[in-house]
Amino acid sequence: MARRPLPRILSSGSAQIARSREIARTAADSATDVLHPLITVSRGLRKLAASARAKWAATPKERRGPTLLLVAACVLVVALMPYGPLLALVTLMAAAAWRGRERPVVKTGPDDTEIARLKGLYEALVPYFSVAEDPAPLFAHGGDWSGAFTEYAFDEDGRPTRLKIAYPPYFTDGEPAARARIEQLLHAKSGRGREYRFDWDEEGNRLVMSVLPALPTTIAAQRFVTVPGETVLGFTDADAVQRTVPVVASDGTEDAPAVVWRTGPRSTEPHLLVVGQPASGTTSLLRSIALQALPHGDVLIVEGGGTGEYACLTGRDGVLAVECGLSGALATLEWAAHETERRLIAANRARQAGHPAPEDTRRPLWILLDRPGVLGDLAAADGRPDPQELLQVPLRHGRAAQVTVVVAEQFDSTDTLSEAVRSHTRARIVLGPAAPDQIASVLGTEPHTTPTPQVPAGRGYARLGTGPVLRLQVPATPDPYDDATSEAHRQAVLELLPERRDAPTMAIEKVTVKSPEPAPAPRSEPDPGPAPLHTPVPAEG
Repeated sequence: MARRPLPRILSSGSAQIARSREIARTAADSATDVLHPLITVSRGLRKLAASARAKWAATPKERRGPTLLLVAACVLVVALMPYGPLLALVTLMAAAAWRGRERPVVKTGPDDTEIARLKGLYEALVPYFSVAEDPAPLFAHGGDWSGAFTEYAFDEDGRPTRLKIAYPPYFTDGEPAARARIEQLLHAKSGRGREYRFDWDEEGNRLVMSVLPALPTTIAAQRFVTVPGETVLGFTDADAVQRTVPVVASDGTEDAPAVVWRTGPRSTEPHLLVVGQPASGTTSLLRSIALQALPHGDVLIVEGGGTGEYACLTGRDGVLAVECGLSGALATLEWAAHETERRLIAANRARQAGHPAPEDTRRPLWILLDRPGVLGDLAAADGRPDPQELLQVPLRHGRAAQVTVVVAEQFDSTDTLSEAVRSHTRARIVLGPAAPDQIASVLGTEPHTTPTPQVPAGRGYARLGTGPVLRLQVPATPDPYDDATSEAHRQAVLELLPERRDAPTMAIEKVTVKSPEPAPAPRSEPDPGPAPLHTPVPAEG
């Protein structure tokens, strides 16, 4: 049976419907263009009425009567003025047109350039976040990137500043090597020269990459608001610590998040090790620590480099010695070891007698040793003991004796550090540009951020004990006697220096601790002869 053709009205109806829709759309666009001013004014009048209604609702009831009287008076004045109603109408229409104007379109999604960059990142992550056995892979070549990148943000150059990535559960995010490969890839594809932080959520299978702003370098040496036993090592990110201190920067006063190091008998990190590259700010950090320690304690400084970076502290109140030579360093550290033993013995005797510790054992003593490797080489060439061997007693018993040791060394000389220094310095700082493996060798773990090749002086990372790795910017504390120091920084350091003694003398003597004299023999017994020589009492512990 032959098929009958469709009626003409059914075969050509779709074309007529499309033509009618096009005519209606064109008429609507034309009407919108013609009536656009009226639509704008109407929208503005609606917004003005809503604003007036909200203000009237917020007006207290006792003030509504005077408000109505004031409005009526204004209307009467405008009505009696020449051309007053016309001017009022023109003003109202102008205000309505201004309030009803179209706002700029808010960007709600990535543009073409940003989409291309997101697709590139997605394709680069496919070999790491996919396996052949996955029936529904989240990452696949030519797949949809919107399911993997749940959040994203870009800067004005089109580079990502924040990216939240959802990855499959079978990815080995618990292995540091696997995580390092992903971080290195994202760092390279998102743009070098910036510092990125990677936050891994193993439970939710999420990775958040964010760009960190540069830490401020405008904070110079000053009196920080701390209690005795607290030292401000530098400043870090606002969300990394829970404490801020008021500081005076070049652009005014502000509350800055500080990395505070606590020392004393109850400290879990009583000693500090600073490692950095040349001109990275290690000497500036030691100078800052000395200026903060002097108001409450005494300071010994041993400079292995012999460059005179601590000449401004020579002869100051509280500075017991500033030594640059090998002989002076050995004598100073030997005295420090004997002083530690003396404090331990005196405090132990006081506790056994039920008395508080003597005052001279409670005053903090700081030993700052800058570049001990140089002194160790000189001692080995001269056949003398390494100065670091004299640090064993202060490092081992310093917390109980109120003795704090700070050692600064460069990366190329870290192999010269003694075992005592390595094992007892639980607070660690790395300054200057360094590779992640170098940072991990000092801090014990890699940072959660990507180090940049170019950093300002005093920029690095800090870790106190087993805590997290924090970014750090040391307060600018340059040598005030250096010609390259700015006048503002010079005056800031000079104001913190204690008064200079009239006649600087060596305040360190070699101390020999002796045992108490024996009790006299009873008179009934014969004289046993001369008393034996006193022998030094070894350190306890």
